[in-house]
Amino acid sequence: MGDKLNFTMKFNLDKDKEKQAKDVIIEVYNSLEEKGYNPINQFIGYILSGDPTYITNHNNARSIIRKIERDELLEELLKTYLEKNRSE
Repeated sequence: MGDKLNFTMKFNLDKDKEKQAKDVIIEVYNSLEEKGYNPINQFIGYILSGDPTYITNHNNARSIIRKIERDELLEELLKTYLEKNRSE
């Protein structure tokens, strides 16, 4: 059991989940923006707390975001950010 502490856990998101996560992020972002919310703040609140009330029901966004685990959303957001900003 102690040997496991010497290894780094590896998290892998398959390509279908990755595409689904991207689609969910964009769809929910648009719904939040349409309702006049700051989508960034709402996503942060949801990801940190797990409380779905940070996401509007408009366009069924609350149900849509719950199709993806929060860690998968966070992974996709971080990956996209790093891909865009690493070369600068």
